[in-house]
Amino acid sequence: MKMIIPQEIELYYVVPSIRKELSKIMAKKGLSQKEIAKKLGITESAISQYLKNKRASKVKFDSKTKKHIEKSANNIIKGAHVITELQKISHIMKNNLTICRIHHAYDSNIPKDCRLCMLK
Repeated sequence: MKMIIPQEIELYYVVPSIRKELSKIMAKKGLSQKEIAKKLGITESAISQYLKNKRASKVKFDSKTKKHIEKSANNIIKGAHVITELQKISHIMKNNLTICRIHHAYDSNIPKDCRLCMLK
């Protein structure tokens, strides 16, 4: 089996899932798909797929992470840079080992006590 590194987990699973959650929150706050796409720097079709649950449905966030995502959505709406907010959420997910949990789900070769993405 091919080894999957933590950065691939973030790129292929975590970032799209965070964008999906951000999109859903922004849509609930009344932003159009076009406005959301512009703020997140992605296509309107990606936003549409996120809102219809056709993309990024495999990662589930705990309530604490969801609260941070909601805070980031509000920050982005107010003008914060999306990369900064994505980095904040990613950092939180590394610290609470959510990235590790997701990594284990997609690569069974990773030891259960692995903390490689925590290395400084």
